Amino acid sequence: MNNNQHTVWKFVVMTGITALLFVADILFGSIRIPMGELFTQNEIYHEILVNFRLPKALTALIVGACISIAGLEMQTLFHNPLAGPYVLGISSGSTLGVAIFTLGVSMLFPAFAIQNGWGIIISATIGATLVLILMLAASFRVKQAVSLLLIGTMFGQIAGSLVTILQNHSNPDSLKMFVVWTFGSLSSVSWHYMSAMVPVAIIGLVLTVAIIKQLNALLLGENYAQSLGVSIVRLRVMIIISVALLAGATTAFTGPIAFIGMAVPHLVKNILRTSNHAITIPGCAICGSALLLLCDIITQLPANGYTLPINAISSLIGAPIIIMIILKNK
Repeated sequence: MNNNQHTVWKFVVMTGITALLFVADILFGSIRIPMGELFTQNEIYHEILVNFRLPKALTALIVGACISIAGLEMQTLFHNPLAGPYVLGISSGSTLGVAIFTLGVSMLFPAFAIQNGWGIIISATIGATLVLILMLAASFRVKQAVSLLLIGTMFGQIAGSLVTILQNHSNPDSLKMFVVWTFGSLSSVSWHYMSAMVPVAIIGLVLTVAIIKQLNALLLGENYAQSLGVSIVRLRVMIIISVALLAGATTAFTGPIAFIGMAVPHLVKNILRTSNHAITIPGCAICGSALLLLCDIITQLPANGYTLPINAISSLIGAPIIIMIILKNK
């Protein structure tokens, strides 16, 4: 069996595992649904499956794929194995937008209750977009990718400082709402919200696929890529926009989800034994979906209507994966 056949079989196994996790995520929850009731005519089970479990599982598929691919792009751009989808400060921009909406407005107007889902999504998108614009401007001014990485980190620090100031002066109810958002949640994405999230994710994926050849050239360094006729500035802009769409948009709908985008690219490269983006991008999409589905299943384990924060579970699973890969590769 040659390498291509090995790769195909690995993709088949990965896809099969993802499909099993998808079904398990639909069946598990505060109310356990028997496998035989998956296509039930029971009204209660049907309501739970169609309007709650299915959107949540699909959100895990979409978000897991998006943030994993975004993480792969960041690691290629910065030649840094610890880079993730949020290093550009785009996630911090989303967090600041939500903080201004939930904490800032309540601070200025104490009687005004902020419980608007679309308001949170729009404010997160605006925050991410503003940071994106700043990063695009910076990408035209700096020559080295590491400088862009540092600028993104500084934007994240500035946004974090402003969030801390808002938290310090907010009322307890608004603060609780904001903290719950930072825990991350897949269940908050209904069919209504998904109709807005999916098109943005598709655009981000299309942009990523369009630059696969340039990403492969970038693996050998910026000088090599330039010798092949790749415009580094244009490629940076394309990567930043695609990452903003993939990571920024999903963060707006689900809140920040840690470590998946950093861990999955390493996992995929170790499984598939290649750095070719034509192979690792679909590999990241499948593995990222599977890992986030697994995280979501684990959050349901306490049962009795109680769930764990998915951000905590993704960190508990993602961080050990990175440690094991680093130790394995010495």
